[in-house]
Amino acid sequence: MEMESRIQTEKRSSEDLIGDSKRGLGCCGWILVILSSFFSILFFPVTVFIGIKIVKEYERAVIFRLGRITARKAKGPGIFFVIPCTDSFVKVDMRTVSFDIPPQEILTKDSVTICVDGVVYFRVSDPIASVANVSSADYSTRLLAQTTLRNVLGTKNLAEVLSDREGISHSMQMTLDEATDSWGIKVERVEIKDVKLPQQLQRAMAAEAEAAREARAKVIAAEGEMNASRALKEASLVIAESPSALQLRYLQTLNTIATEKNSTIIFPLPIDVMGHFMKK
Repeated sequence: MEMESRIQTEKRSSEDLIGDSKRGLGCCGWILVILSSFFSILFFPVTVFIGIKIVKEYERAVIFRLGRITARKAKGPGIFFVIPCTDSFVKVDMRTVSFDIPPQEILTKDSVTICVDGVVYFRVSDPIASVANVSSADYSTRLLAQTTLRNVLGTKNLAEVLSDREGISHSMQMTLDEATDSWGIKVERVEIKDVKLPQQLQRAMAAEAEAAREARAKVIAAEGEMNASRALKEASLVIAESPSALQLRYLQTLNTIATEKNSTIIFPLPIDVMGHFMKK
C-alpha cells in the first residue's frame, strides 16, 4: 500500500509539473512564442518543412517549448507541428526491448558462490515520465536489473536457486516493475538463463548423487533378497508336505539342463535314498 501511494504521489507530482510548465512560460516566454509563430506564418513556405515532423507507429514525441513540456500526452504516431526556434522534441521508442544481464558472481544464503545471468524484457509505458524523470531509462533499467538479481538471489539457498527459477524470475519482475514505474517503464518478463557452479562443488554434488544412488540400489537389492528368501521358505514348506514334489522338481531341473545342450549332466539323488544305503 505504501508503494502504491508513493507511485501515485509521484505521478500526480509529475502531472503538476507538466501543468505548471504550461502556465509558467512567463511574459518573455509568451512574447518569444508569439514572435516565433508570427515569423513561421510570415515565412510559411520555408517553415512548413522545418515545423512539420513525423513519428512512426511505434514512436512517440515529447515536445518541449522553451525547455518545458507542452502537454500531458506525447504526440504521435503520424504528423505534428512544432514552432521553430522555441520548440524541440524527443523521440521515444515504445517497442519491447530485451537485454542480457551480464553474469553476476553471487553469494547465496548458504555461503555458496555461483555465477548467474538472465534476460529482461521491458517497454516504455509513459513517454513523458521516461524523458522527464530519468536521464537514461534504458541504461538505468539495465543497472537496476543487475542489482536486483544480486539482491534477490542473495536471500535464496542453492537448492532454491536450482529448483525455483520460475519463482525467482517472477519476484525479480515484480521488484523491477515497482522500481521503474516512476520512470515510465513497464517490465514485462524476467528469465534466469543459466546458473554456473564451481567445479569443486559440481564434483561434490556428483559424488553425493552417486552415493545416494548406490545406497538406494543396495536397499533395493536387500529387499529383493528378503522377498526371495521368503518365497523359498514358502516353497520348501510346500515340498516338505509332499515328498513327490521334490522328485518332480528334479525332473524339471534335468529337462532344463538338457535343453541347453550340455555335455555333462549332474543328476541329484534324493536324500532318502542316500540315507537308506548309509544305514546298511
